[in-house]
Amino acid sequence: MEIVLLGSSGSIGLQTLDVVRKHKMSIAAIAARSDVKALALQAREFKPRCVCVFDEKYYGDLKIRLADTGVKLLVGMAGLCEVAAMECSTVLNAVVGMSGLEPTLAALEAGNRVALANKETIVAGGELVMQLAKVGEIIPVDSEHSAIFQCIRGNNKEDVAKIILTASGGAFYGYNSEQLKSVTREQALCNPNWSMGAKVTVDSATLMNKGLEFIEAMWLFGVSPSQIEVVIHRQSILHSAVEFADGAVIAQLGIPDMRVPIQYALTYPERLDCGHDVKRLSLADVGSLTFARPDEETFACLSAAKKAANKGNNACAILNAANEAAVGAFLQGEIEFCRIAELVVGACEAVKAAESVSLATIYGDSESAKEFVRLKI
Repeated sequence: MEIVLLGSSGSIGLQTLDVVRKHKMSIAAIAARSDVKALALQAREFKPRCVCVFDEKYYGDLKIRLADTGVKLLVGMAGLCEVAAMECSTVLNAVVGMSGLEPTLAALEAGNRVALANKETIVAGGELVMQLAKVGEIIPVDSEHSAIFQCIRGNNKEDVAKIILTASGGAFYGYNSEQLKSVTREQALCNPNWSMGAKVTVDSATLMNKGLEFIEAMWLFGVSPSQIEVVIHRQSILHSAVEFADGAVIAQLGIPDMRVPIQYALTYPERLDCGHDVKRLSLADVGSLTFARPDEETFACLSAAKKAANKGNNACAILNAANEAAVGAFLQGEIEFCRIAELVVGACEAVKAAESVSLATIYGDSESAKEFVRLKI
């Protein structure tokens, strides 16, 4: 088993390498945006055939660090797409943001299986990606979509009546609009259950993460927006569920640990022992599980995502790009937390989506959305 890992220095990438070490898998290639120190250390440990750094200004540094290894070095989007199209068992795409779209398309065009942790790929380019998914194959890595995938496995997709998508509620569950005005960056980066990167953690706090996953579920499982229900589940034990035509509901449960869905995506259709590193679920110890409806008025990012899903075309790409820009501004201290939703909703209302969906129009509409946010900051 040989794996291409895109986003090797991020949270999902590092947890993927834990799985690789445990099961003595091989790495064909690794890629990261700019962390050349991590890339160099990983290259020496896993001995991939190729290493790619996305940000071109770090290429010289990486070349010096790996000068004695003989490993092939690649750079930029062209490099990401080249490693994604390499012959391998699975391409795990854990790149953050829209830069994950083209490598996903390249991998699928090459007939490679894609373990997808980059939700922006599906949100912004769902139509393009799913057309190619017939050539390759997509196995979701997000805990929620992995759960749905596992619940549907062995059943007819036509029998799916509803997808129940669970959300932790993020750092500010139960807050009202007034309380959100004074929250800090540090508070927003404290997810109650999951260890994730900064952008995803902020998305969890705004409920945009669930909005993006709502759109992702729509594309991955071929359902309409009306067939997806979002439920707040603070314990993050029930990762998601599927209701079938006869009213039966099948759910997937487990202690929160991203290494479990990562491993499943890499080894599908097999299930390997996770060992003692992963805590096993005891329902008696958990005691009780709670569920509630989300507050979409206070956390407007979720309702904005649902509206974009219903609009279709590039509306979701506009939503995604505006959110990337707004979250980036929040993390840089340029705006308050509560302005993220305000800017996203404003962009979705102001930016007119192109009538056709293509890579060019997705990028064009995304840039228009980011420009809207920049001008409003």
